[in-house]
Amino acid sequence: MFDLSLTSLLVISRREFSSYFATPIAYVFILIFLILSGVFTFYIGNLYERGQADLTPFFSFHPWLYLFLVPAVSMRLWAEERKSGSIELLMTLPIRRLDAVVGKFLAAWVFTGIALLLTFPLWITVNYLGEPDNGLIAASYVGSWLMAGGFLAIGSCASAMSKSQVIAFILCGVTCLVFILAGFPMVLGAFKGWMPAVFVDTLASLSFLTHFSAISKGVLSLRDVLYFISMIVFWLLATMVVVDLKQGE
Repeated sequence: MFDLSLTSLLVISRREFSSYFATPIAYVFILIFLILSGVFTFYIGNLYERGQADLTPFFSFHPWLYLFLVPAVSMRLWAEERKSGSIELLMTLPIRRLDAVVGKFLAAWVFTGIALLLTFPLWITVNYLGEPDNGLIAASYVGSWLMAGGFLAIGSCASAMSKSQVIAFILCGVTCLVFILAGFPMVLGAFKGWMPAVFVDTLASLSFLTHFSAISKGVLSLRDVLYFISMIVFWLLATMVVVDLKQGE
């Protein structure tokens, strides 16, 4: 079940990655991501007014950026295949189900990583303005990409559930929002005092926000990395189950 074929992975990933650039969706996503990154960093985040040469404003908005933009990338992973009927052809190819699920996911993850890498002028800017902690910034980039992977894995499962890309977008967005708000200070504060501390801690440990915040502070711990990897693995396995259940519908 967990035996991956490198050849099949490359074929599926290349096919899926190329499909992004066959339509304007890739360029629109990257353009919007770069514009919003700049707006959140320089205007809403007040980079210059803060008087600090760092990218804290940039990374602090990433969970909310991904909440809207990542579902737009992931919603087509399986929904479009099911709507067009091409999923039947895909499933008849000599590839394992796991290869197809992981291959599609990797293509979307690499694509999102490219969009993230294109924000490097912001990194150059803060180095020009001062002497930032580049180790912290590098860790934050890694954490952001891992978080994007978690969002995409959820989006993959949501896309497999419906033929409608709109429904897949909504399902992914709502699920990701739940995993963000689980670690939101206001939500945790609402449970403190009347719920056991172990419940509050468990709720916080399930949140993207909690683990990404830890990494964005420069603490790239194994615990946080394993959290994101576990989320990716869990939701990709869930995608496999959904694809099997939906086959033939």
